[in-house]
Amino acid sequence: MTCGDNGGAVGHEALIRRQKEFFATGATLDVKFRIAALKRLRSAILAHERQINEALEADLGKCEFESYMCETGMVLSEIRYMLRHVKRWSRDERVPTPAAQFVAKSYVKKSPCGCVLIMSPWNYPFMLSLEPLVDALAAGNTAVVKPSAYSPATGRAVAELIAETFDPAYVAVVLGGRAENSALLDMPFDKIFFTGSTAVGKEVMRRAAERLIPVTLELGGKSPCIVDKTADIPLAARRIVFGKFLNCGQTCVAPDHVFVHESVKEAFLAEVKKQIELQFGKDPLQDPDYGRMVSRKHYDRVCGLIDDAKVVAGGGRREEELRIAPTVMADVTRGDAVMGEEIFGPVLPVLAFRDGEELIADLNAQPCPLALYVFSSDKKFTGAVLARCSFGGGCVNDTVIHLATPHMGFGGAGASGMGAYHGKEGFYCFTHKKSVVDKSTLFDMPVRYRKYTGAKARLLRLFLR
Repeated sequence: MTCGDNGGAVGHEALIRRQKEFFATGATLDVKFRIAALKRLRSAILAHERQINEALEADLGKCEFESYMCETGMVLSEIRYMLRHVKRWSRDERVPTPAAQFVAKSYVKKSPCGCVLIMSPWNYPFMLSLEPLVDALAAGNTAVVKPSAYSPATGRAVAELIAETFDPAYVAVVLGGRAENSALLDMPFDKIFFTGSTAVGKEVMRRAAERLIPVTLELGGKSPCIVDKTADIPLAARRIVFGKFLNCGQTCVAPDHVFVHESVKEAFLAEVKKQIELQFGKDPLQDPDYGRMVSRKHYDRVCGLIDDAKVVAGGGRREEELRIAPTVMADVTRGDAVMGEEIFGPVLPVLAFRDGEELIADLNAQPCPLALYVFSSDKKFTGAVLARCSFGGGCVNDTVIHLATPHMGFGGAGASGMGAYHGKEGFYCFTHKKSVVDKSTLFDMPVRYRKYTGAKARLLRLFLR
């Protein structure tokens, strides 16, 4: 279903045609228009905050605090940052002109991509639908947002919010499942922004390639966390427990597994157990603010990765509620099932390592992860990991917070994605930079024109060397 005028259904082809026609009017090129749109979106989010919280609780069991910290507040922060900078970013950018092009001025003109498609996942269904939209609107695009069918309550809340705020010729939401996804990928968008699994990302890229549509892919992978013998163990445990079990582990940049130096493994495991109890209580399944798995299929998959013989903390489950307690597995090896795929759930495998060089070699033998975390007081070791390991982004002595800043781009590398967004990188994600040379008509250097002579050759070598 496409949410259009008065909540009615509008065909995908007609919707895209209307958006392209609206874009062609040039209305979105006006920075004042973009600023007004962002302010309307901000007001709508604040007006709908209760409905958004209720939807997130219905889909994922998220509490109000976590919904604001990780979803609504993140979007509002991105809007605030865009409003502060969009005028400057949208201006033509003067650059030097080579002497060979005398007399001229050179500049980069920032132009929106056009009509863009934003496909979002279910784990942070509000933030990952709206934050890319904020960047797309700041850059002057029209947009179609396709939320995940696995978070239906939030998808409906997003659709209602957008329908009340914007004409569908400017911004629209399409609801539905695989059939709608496939139909949208047949449409002639000017840019596709996809967040989701690597497997689906490959299909999105394949379909986009048929039309030569540029894509930004925010994917995932098994993000490693390293705790070396010089780390502050209590602090490392506290921050890892926070990052791992946030949203019940259903976070694309959550620490998937931990490599801890064998000399501090037992101390680390003891602190992790302590932190789980401090942050979630003696029985986390009794904590009303602790969420759940998004679906029965996902619940069963994560449960299938748990080896009860290796569980040293947690392991409790409530099948009827799709809830899994924060669970820690020790003495894990690469051969265990839990290491064969991205966990995306509240299960933390702990592996021991002895030699830093061997660990770096092991990490580089795996597919490129979206994130990497290292806890250490050894600057040399930290520098070696950051320089020699490939990953999208990460933290030193913390987890997940690197995505919560508009001052740096967020994105993957290799199998974990391509392209970046957030802040200025988000603006440029949905922008085409036109390189323009504005040449004077008052003077015309004859060197480049035929017939070529020795004198012209000497001048050419003077300019181009």
